[in-house]
Amino acid sequence: MADVELVKKMLRAVLQPSKSGVSLSRLQVEYKDLTGELIPYKQLGYATLDALLHSMPSVVRLDKGQAGEVVCHATAGNEMAHITKLAARQRTAKKTGQPQVVNCQMRVKPAAPLVLNAKPRTSLRQPDHRGRLGRGGCRGGFHGDTRTGSMRDSQPDWRGGKPHSTPPNTPTRKPSIPSERSDKRMTLPSRFQKEVHAHLSRNPQHSNAPYNLNENTTPAKPRLLHSAPYSPKLVQSRLKDILNKHSNGLWVSKLPQLYREHYKQELDSEALKDLEHWTHICTVEKPCSSKPQELLLYPAKEIHQSTTPPRAATPPTHDKYQSHPKKPQIQRSSATSRPSTPASSKALSPDLKQKLRELLLKYSSGLWAHALPKLYQDTYKCKLPEFVLDYLTLLSDICTIDYPMPDNPKRAILYAKMMEDENCNQSGLDMQTTETTEQCSSNHTVPPLVIPREEYPSVLVVEANDTNSVILRYIGEGYSKAQEKLEDEMRVFYRQDNTKLALTSPSPGQLTAVHAEEEEEILRAKVCEVMPDKVKNLDMMLKQVYYVDHGFSEVISKSKLLELHEKFFKLPFQATKCKLAGLESFSHEQAVLKMFESMASGKILLAEILEREEVPLVVLYDTSQDDDININAACMKALQDKSLESTLKVNSAYMNVSVTSVCSDGTIYCQVPSRGLSKLNEILEKTENYFHSQVTSESLVSRPFCGKSCLARYKGKWSRVEITNLHGSRVLDILFVDVGVQASVEVIELREIPPPLLRDLISTPPQALKCCLADLPVSVGSWTPDAVQWLRDTVFHCSDCSLKIAKVDETKRLAHVYLFTSKNFHDTSCSLNQQLANSDLWNHQKDVFLGSRGSSKSLMIPAAIPTSGLNTDGGYRAPHTPKRKSSSTGSQSTCPGSPPEHLVLPPLLELPEVGQNMDVFVSVACHPGHFVLQPWQDMYKLVVLMGEMILYYNKIEEKTFKVEKNQVCAAKVENNWYRVLVKGILSNGMVSVFQLDYGKHELVSCTQLRPLIQEFCQLPFQAITAQLAGLKPRQWSEEASIVFRNHVEKKPLVAQLESVQEASQPWGRKVFIYLVDTSQEERDIWLHDIMAEFTDELTNAA
Repeated sequence: MADVELVKKMLRAVLQPSKSGVSLSRLQVEYKDLTGELIPYKQLGYATLDALLHSMPSVVRLDKGQAGEVVCHATAGNEMAHITKLAARQRTAKKTGQPQVVNCQMRVKPAAPLVLNAKPRTSLRQPDHRGRLGRGGCRGGFHGDTRTGSMRDSQPDWRGGKPHSTPPNTPTRKPSIPSERSDKRMTLPSRFQKEVHAHLSRNPQHSNAPYNLNENTTPAKPRLLHSAPYSPKLVQSRLKDILNKHSNGLWVSKLPQLYREHYKQELDSEALKDLEHWTHICTVEKPCSSKPQELLLYPAKEIHQSTTPPRAATPPTHDKYQSHPKKPQIQRSSATSRPSTPASSKALSPDLKQKLRELLLKYSSGLWAHALPKLYQDTYKCKLPEFVLDYLTLLSDICTIDYPMPDNPKRAILYAKMMEDENCNQSGLDMQTTETTEQCSSNHTVPPLVIPREEYPSVLVVEANDTNSVILRYIGEGYSKAQEKLEDEMRVFYRQDNTKLALTSPSPGQLTAVHAEEEEEILRAKVCEVMPDKVKNLDMMLKQVYYVDHGFSEVISKSKLLELHEKFFKLPFQATKCKLAGLESFSHEQAVLKMFESMASGKILLAEILEREEVPLVVLYDTSQDDDININAACMKALQDKSLESTLKVNSAYMNVSVTSVCSDGTIYCQVPSRGLSKLNEILEKTENYFHSQVTSESLVSRPFCGKSCLARYKGKWSRVEITNLHGSRVLDILFVDVGVQASVEVIELREIPPPLLRDLISTPPQALKCCLADLPVSVGSWTPDAVQWLRDTVFHCSDCSLKIAKVDETKRLAHVYLFTSKNFHDTSCSLNQQLANSDLWNHQKDVFLGSRGSSKSLMIPAAIPTSGLNTDGGYRAPHTPKRKSSSTGSQSTCPGSPPEHLVLPPLLELPEVGQNMDVFVSVACHPGHFVLQPWQDMYKLVVLMGEMILYYNKIEEKTFKVEKNQVCAAKVENNWYRVLVKGILSNGMVSVFQLDYGKHELVSCTQLRPLIQEFCQLPFQAITAQLAGLKPRQWSEEASIVFRNHVEKKPLVAQLESVQEASQPWGRKVFIYLVDTSQEERDIWLHDIMAEFTDELTNAA
């Protein structure tokens, strides 16, 4: 019998992240993706799924969608709000100590997959082969084993699939039961409790890791290696031989493994410490954003280049598994290779190098080499010497070079080398420590507050006197929860009479304990000022104190001050500051501060941290409503001059109207003559002159974020844009706010608004008016591609359109209009609305043509009309003449978007030999019998590929093509383009696809499919279907599946290959592997041990 409560929890986990709900037809698909099984409504005693859902009003709410389908929404519960309110007790200066209920109905903001996958580029710590004594479920080295050997430097040396026997000096331990199951109760993972714990410990790296980032932990003692007697000269000789074979560089953490493979001896740990001193043998470099333990090693002949260490985002691309023969790299260089300068008289001048370095530093996430000439000319108004791209090695001392597409050596990414004294994004802890020490004029110091590791930490906004110093508190374990615990302890401690030591001589800067208005509350505070009480006895003094955990000041009497005991100095001050990105130039504007006060003060928001400095740079989001609200962008809009807006009145007519955009759902954007449009054109003209006269790289956009206002080319001229979405670091979606056109571009195409013109451009409201044709529906699918194309051809070729306002929908900011191509706007029968309604274009054929040949279904996808005529050159593509769809689908013209006649699939993903390790990322985990891996170190290549796919497919104009089952093509899923395999075709035009790089099943509309071109078939499909080795095949319970997902999903792990089950197609291949979590320095966690123990516990409990 299925567990009703477990099903409810799983349904909440499926429905909670979706703000728009999940259709009933898709609910089963998402539930199965999450749990590996369908919703067991029959086992629960219900005849239909609909009946089950109606019986759970506390979990799901059923509504009718726009198309008439049933949509399931998560029911808002009180549990999450209650917990969050307790975690966010806010005190104000008016009512000290009085808890304040704040807005806390929050929704977790999911991280974009491209951003997530752009991070891994370093090698994971490899497990020790002494982690277990055997295979097949034998638990010799157990969960939580602590070993004397260095696990980072030790890797199993499997030969023919047989493990070494355990060395006699290896300690043995009894099986330790994982802590999460010690009380015989199952603990659900955080991903299934986010409706309750959205602000508490989201997505921890490992289940038993300490949550409090601010606690001082004792560093682990160094572990000694068991090695042969240390001979420095012998090691130096051998090291020189190894580096000669790996001249492109290697990770220091890989050196012990290579040394062991070559010389059958362990490398002494003293040798690793001496590497930096052997400058005649090797060069050691430390990537600035990598782990402190990770160093790069190069031959000594290139020591002159070691003064500028490379970015951590570009590790050496030598073969991870050195037992495999390396492919010849004839036309490519390594990501961090140091190729010798070509035998040429050409050389780069110091001035040219400095300019190139300036450009590269602007794009810390890398710059495509092919974009360098145009960017150089636009920035410095002169041509880049042509030989630079032919000899990229000339740039090796200012950048590192990476070739993410092996078969295309011309597609290189350049990464600037960071200087030692530059900020390496280490949160400014040194500065924070100094500041904290200065603030506490006592013998005790308070540790600095560490910024949360989360991409979107929850924060409680306290107040803001200017946007460059917004006071906030972090919400969650180690922050608000630790503060509550501290204050509870203080309240108990100071209740004792012998501990109530009054502060006799307070001085500015001194820390103290303060009685709040209700005497039970004791808070930490800092004395700011001592002043006489003019009302009471002059001997009495008033003190102004700052509550260091709550972020506000108050004047209190001396009698409320107590000495702060040393035990209460351990927790960092919880009140901290941040800067709002994009508002630096308007930090004291009253309109901005007033808007921020109304939208953010006293609320729990999500913070996207752009710069982890002493005062972090952030973007704040309110996700408590159906639509996410960008607080930074909303505050910027408060500066707009309302008098420059175009006000539309019902029954009013406008001439000389310019239609700038026609969307596929029938929405159109227009510009009408107005004072605001005239002013905008004047400012944009000044902008053109500014960029023509300026020769500097300061205008390049180096830190894009959602909601940022900047400039991009439209029809060859600079136009205002707003960034709407980011796909990784280099590709983003923008909206041309004055013409209503959306586009996907590279970040190098954006420019900052010139400082002299910033206020004028920001204060001018967007000039694009959103309209729709009256009496015609506005929805996707109601307009045929032919009708959209006809309207574009008609209005884009007319320079003098007219419109008449029929209705204005203020809530949607949408005007219903009659559109004319002449000035005869009095007769609505002459409008384009009427012409469309009466034409054959409106009485359209079906968008999807289904047919069958034998038993396999296929469908014909009509032309996909882009939402704008924007092309990559910033010009404008002339609209095509409307063409009727031919009844014959056999003949298809060849065009850039047409599918190739014979698509050559990518090469098979290379796997290590049986018994060897590989670093992986688990993208999907159903249960131990089925999960999906991705190669860890090469994930950045997938990010690059998907960015290129977004740029390509968001711009091309498609032709009709035929889609069949088992066909490989491209599909758009939630604003990203993926390589997919068509699994099935439904009669309603939906297509079931399998993501070949992520291992997920999706249901997408047929209109979101495009043919996959050969250029995107160079990188092997990244998804690897896997099964956990060392366990007997069984039907895994929901409880066991949840435990497994909690340990592995969305985490980097080390996989040890047991066997490979080959198949005729790449997506059919399956591997049997052992998974090891090596994120903890002192122990390795073998997942098959955990699952075997958990299964035994369930069996014994039954």
